[in-house]
Amino acid sequence: MAALRIEGCVIVSADGMLADETGEMPQSLKFAGDQHWFESVLDRTDLIIHGRHSFEDQPRSPQRRRIVLTRSVAALAPDPSNPNSTLWNPAGASFEDACEHAGITAGTATVIGGPEVFTMFLDRYDTFWLSLAPHVRLPGGKPAFAGANGRLPQALLADHGLVPAEPRVLEPAEGVTLTAWRRNA
Repeated sequence: MAALRIEGCVIVSADGMLADETGEMPQSLKFAGDQHWFESVLDRTDLIIHGRHSFEDQPRSPQRRRIVLTRSVAALAPDPSNPNSTLWNPAGASFEDACEHAGITAGTATVIGGPEVFTMFLDRYDTFWLSLAPHVRLPGGKPAFAGANGRLPQALLADHGLVPAEPRVLEPAEGVTLTAWRRNA
């Protein structure tokens, strides 16, 4: 397979959660600056990867190429609800096979969730874009990475060889920052 860069992209609360106790992303984690940045990432990516409960809900969402992880297929299948989408069961096919099925073998693939999907790529990310909302807490929420056991995403990214760049501020009034975590060369 040609060079495919893998990036991750998520916003989390101060306690490392990407969703509340119901599994939904609450309004308290939605910020205009982060939403604008997120959409710009999706506009430049060649392939979006996510679980069946994750989506980006942007105006151009249906036009974007994507791989949706699901156990509802044995290996790979076209998504009957979206011609730009490939359904992938990692138990039945490799990631490389899924990319070929989706027609994308070079460029950038961006993982947008959920926790199991983010975790699956921990050792493969070239860059992980972590937005942090430091004034939001979601007790009992869903962590960014499966099996985090109370560990913050920053610790897990560091454990997997990613190094943070200087954070940049996306929402000054709310203190929301964005940090690029890059693989150490």
